[in-house]
Amino acid sequence: MKVITGNPGTGKHTIAKIIAKKLELELIDINFVAIQEKTFERKNKTLDVDVKKLKKIIDKKINKNSLLVGHLAPYIVSSRNVEKAIVLRRNPYKLQSVYKRRHYTEKKALENLGSEILGVIYHDTLREFGRKKTSQVDTTDKTVSAVAKKVENIFTGEKNKEKDIDWLQLVMRKGHMQRFFSY
Repeated sequence: MKVITGNPGTGKHTIAKIIAKKLELELIDINFVAIQEKTFERKNKTLDVDVKKLKKIIDKKINKNSLLVGHLAPYIVSSRNVEKAIVLRRNPYKLQSVYKRRHYTEKKALENLGSEILGVIYHDTLREFGRKKTSQVDTTDKTVSAVAKKVENIFTGEKNKEKDIDWLQLVMRKGHMQRFFSY
């Protein structure tokens, strides 16, 4: 199974649809499954997912020919099932405008921006699947077709030559820690 994960707004679902079609993979959208199977609870305009329940459901749906997409991927699938995982990343300054368009609350936006800056999903994906199975791709200011091509190449065996993504250094250099971590 292949995995595309990352914070909200990084392009996961857009890229996953293209890749699933191109590589003839069965697309499994974690968010869709969570809603369809009612494995969540609504709290203050957000959905709290029962990860243990969702993991059991997803385990029954996945196979070697699956492409799993969603930010919860590193928390609901085990390494033994994953051939390759790609974490999509986006510059937090650009991600802010995505969250604004999506009408995220300030708290939700800051939580997701903080997660992206600190590389939480990348770290958790590395921890769960290991360095050999995990790559990251910066989607900032890249076309959908360019990102899709890069993801396809990684999934089909090309080594990812992208340097490590470190938004924390960028934010610190600009002196904007308070801007993103004020809650």
